[in-house]
Amino acid sequence: MKFIVALESGEEDFATLCRRFNISRQTGYTWKRRFEELGPAGLSDRPPLAGRHPNMTSEAVEDAVVAVRKQYPTWGPKKVRRWLIEQRPDLVPPATSTIGEILDRRGLTAPRKRRLRVPPSPSHLTKATCPNALWTTDHKGSFRLSQGRCYPLTLMDAWSRYFLKCEALPSTSEQAAWPHYEAAFREFGLPARIRSDNGVPFANAGSLGRLSRLSIWWVKLGIELERIEPGHPEQNGQHERMHRTLEEAIDEGKHSMVEQQRRFDGFRRIWNHERPHEAIGQRCPARLYETSWRPYPAVIPSPEYAPGVHVRQVDDNGRVSWRGHIFPIGKVLQGEPVGFQEMDDGRWLVSFGPVRLCTVEIDKGVLKVGVKLPDLVPGTHAKAVEDPPAPHEDPTSDE
Repeated sequence: MKFIVALESGEEDFATLCRRFNISRQTGYTWKRRFEELGPAGLSDRPPLAGRHPNMTSEAVEDAVVAVRKQYPTWGPKKVRRWLIEQRPDLVPPATSTIGEILDRRGLTAPRKRRLRVPPSPSHLTKATCPNALWTTDHKGSFRLSQGRCYPLTLMDAWSRYFLKCEALPSTSEQAAWPHYEAAFREFGLPARIRSDNGVPFANAGSLGRLSRLSIWWVKLGIELERIEPGHPEQNGQHERMHRTLEEAIDEGKHSMVEQQRRFDGFRRIWNHERPHEAIGQRCPARLYETSWRPYPAVIPSPEYAPGVHVRQVDDNGRVSWRGHIFPIGKVLQGEPVGFQEMDDGRWLVSFGPVRLCTVEIDKGVLKVGVKLPDLVPGTHAKAVEDPPAPHEDPTSDE
């Protein structure tokens, strides 16, 4: 301000005045211009920032980034950038970090909650290596509709993340779920295994082998059952993570069952064909998924048993006959064949296909049923033998 006062007095020429204040003439002219334009406020210190960077992102690209984020509010910079590459070839998308800065500058981000990272523990579960090697399924928690409640049934291919089914159902019953699994098998073929929790309709805690009618059907189709441990939903973590994203399609209490199904169908289309997934290299599941080479059969077969395994049929009351003794094995298996295989300790392992049910032994004429099953190592603890008929058995009977 002293420089401006001295300048306005006119006692010294401009060059002499600049030398006295130890500034360049360019700086002097700058101060003079700012004072003339803004008054005393123009003499405040200013950060040395350029008005515009030559590589600055254009407003059109920024607006496109913001539009994608507003259309998909839960997407981060990586997904937004991949979407722009796939859907807007007319634009050159900025770097992921730049997109993050744009979203932050526009107020479209929220601070992330810090979470405790727990190292993974060894698990009995398999890892999918190709499409249809493993499907994961579950019922998402129910929510209110305008009338009644909805129990979403979800089915996903674990390797490609392809969302196979998302159905709005009125209950978790087998009757409600069955036709949708059959439709998935007819459309996509059969997977090698299906992973689920231990709840209805996937399992029945009150039956041997925790078999339900739905899981019995899967076994007959040659699908391996894979269940997570009770109380450990993290073992089906990627499916649970999908459920969290699925909440975008839920507006509790405002839609009918039909309207909610439309929202699920729209979410599934976006998930499969538009939403990039980081776990598969920011690609869309539809680009990776292929239908199974195993078609749904016209006739549902019965489980096959190895030579030397003695097959008996469960009667209509859920009982099976063995060496003259009849014992209950569960009505859920009525009419189905079960196998008896001798073990090294003299007991017999009872199974339905690959699913172990119980062990039986005849001790002093009394049949004993054990539900605690041994840990079998293939080819070491069980032996196939010829089945000599007991004196009180009909060798031609299937019972």
